Amino acid sequence: MAQNSPHAEPHHDHAACIRGAMDSAERLCRERGVRLTPLRKRVLEQIWQSHEAVKAYELIHQLSSDDHTVKPPTVYRALEFLLTQGLVHRIESLNGYVGCIQPEQAHDTLLLICRQCGVVTELADAGVTEALRQKASAQGFALDQPVVEGRGLCRQCARQRDAGS
Repeated sequence: MAQNSPHAEPHHDHAACIRGAMDSAERLCRERGVRLTPLRKRVLEQIWQSHEAVKAYELIHQLSSDDHTVKPPTVYRALEFLLTQGLVHRIESLNGYVGCIQPEQAHDTLLLICRQCGVVTELADAGVTEALRQKASAQGFALDQPVVEGRGLCRQCARQRDAGS
């Protein structure tokens, strides 16, 4: 969510948010001995421009210029790298990507998606996915990669709805 977004939290410094995400990505890649190439970095920067899902073809359009078109396989390879490194999450229901707020550690994906403005909020709550694993196990299902996507209204959209009622 850009700083000038009508849905931006008043205390959210999005420029600092982007800088923190990029600094963290560079550090983690260096520590892991993997390359955050210029294209991978540009893809990650584009994803962090908002807190909304970004689709691969939007990235292709954003990264291309009049004299150079970025090819889909190139962007998909960059996205696969970012996913593998835990720097982004794939939002299955939207077929899009969002930056990860805690790339330092492997974790389950728990996302809240505002159905009105599109803002995606990542939650850090292992209890929710642990409960899901336990319920799955009770059914004899070995859950190996829980992805929980909840839809509803973010705080700003709920306030707007309530103010209009």
